[in-house]
Amino acid sequence: MNDLCLTNTLRLLQSADQIKARLSGDFASVHGLSVNEVFLLMHLEQAPLHRLSRVELAKRMHMSASTVTRMAAPLEKIGVVARQTDERDARLAFVVLTESGLEKVHEARVTFTKQAGYIFRDRWTEEDLEQLSGLLHRLVADAPGNLT
Repeated sequence: MNDLCLTNTLRLLQSADQIKARLSGDFASVHGLSVNEVFLLMHLEQAPLHRLSRVELAKRMHMSASTVTRMAAPLEKIGVVARQTDERDARLAFVVLTESGLEKVHEARVTFTKQAGYIFRDRWTEEDLEQLSGLLHRLVADAPGNLT
């Protein structure tokens, strides 16, 4: 069983790398964003008031808060996110999705949906996809901020 667990873990990691590589070209050329930047925007889109603290974003994206800060800076410059301080605690800062960011994430989701269709349509039946979805959901069910 341990060998099968290792094999499946390696296959999941390789699959994730292949999918990210496939998406990165379209995201960069069509939307001017990286895959991780699109994920950041998607997390903000799903959050209440379209905002999250940098620490919460870091948890959801499995990266450090300083990496989130470095990612958010150029997104602020192009106007898709903004920085907002808490009214009661000025030490707490939020990353907020702007109207422009909301439009950008909706556009990127169209590209994402199209590419996801290309990834699965040749080799997978609807039943296969439903089974895979259930299995992957079990794998990430306790992760903070699942994207859907």
